[in-house]
Amino acid sequence: MKKILLLGAVAGIFSMNVWAQKNDPAAKQVLDATSANFKKANSIKADFTLKVESASGKTKDSRKGTIFLKGQKYKIAMAGQEIICDNKTVWTYSKENKEVQVNAYDGGDKTITPAKLFSNFYDKEFLYRLSGETAEGGKTLQIIELTPIDKSKQFFKVELYIDKAKKVIAKGKMFEKNGNRYTYEVTNYTPNANLTDATFSFDPKKYPGVEVVDLR
Repeated sequence: MKKILLLGAVAGIFSMNVWAQKNDPAAKQVLDATSANFKKANSIKADFTLKVESASGKTKDSRKGTIFLKGQKYKIAMAGQEIICDNKTVWTYSKENKEVQVNAYDGGDKTITPAKLFSNFYDKEFLYRLSGETAEGGKTLQIIELTPIDKSKQFFKVELYIDKAKKVIAKGKMFEKNGNRYTYEVTNYTPNANLTDATFSFDPKKYPGVEVVDLR
C-alpha cells in the first residue's frame, strides 16, 4: 500500500445519500470537539493496528504500526515499510525492495492525509451523521458515518469511532469502491510527543543500498 488512510468501500451502497442531504448537528458537535482536542497538541504519536478485508470479509492483510504527526507533516512506520511526508514531498520506503519512491505531496480534496483525518476536513468534503454508540474495551464509542460529496473519490464511506470521554479517534473503518475495507484501531495515543523535524524527512544515507526512484 503506497497510500495511507485510503478509505475502503463496498460498491453499490448509496442509500446513505437519502439521509446525508443535510448534516447532523449532533455529529458535528462530536467532530468539532474531536478536532479541537487534536489541535491542542503540538504533535502526536499513536500506535495502531491495520486490518484489510475483502468485500466478502476475508482478511487480506493485518499489521501493526505507529503514526507520528506534527502539523501537516506525518510519518507512518509499519513492518518493512515507511511513509514520510514533510508537507512538500512524500517518501514511500520498502525494506524488502530496498527502494524509496519519491512523490510530490498532494493535499488536494481527492486525498485524505493523516492530518486531515484528525482535523476538521469534514466540513467541506463530507456529509455526516451520528449513527449511534457502541461499547468496546470498557469505552463508549460514538459512531460517525461520513460520505464524500465528491463521488469521484476512491471511497464512498468512512466510519469514525470516537472515544466519548476523551474525544479522540479510537478506530476508523474505511470502504473503497473496489470492495476492500480497511480498519484502523488506535491502541496507544500520546499527545505532545517529542518529535523533531528530522522525523519527517528521508535520509538515504541511513538506508545503505537503497534505490531512490524520483517520480516527481
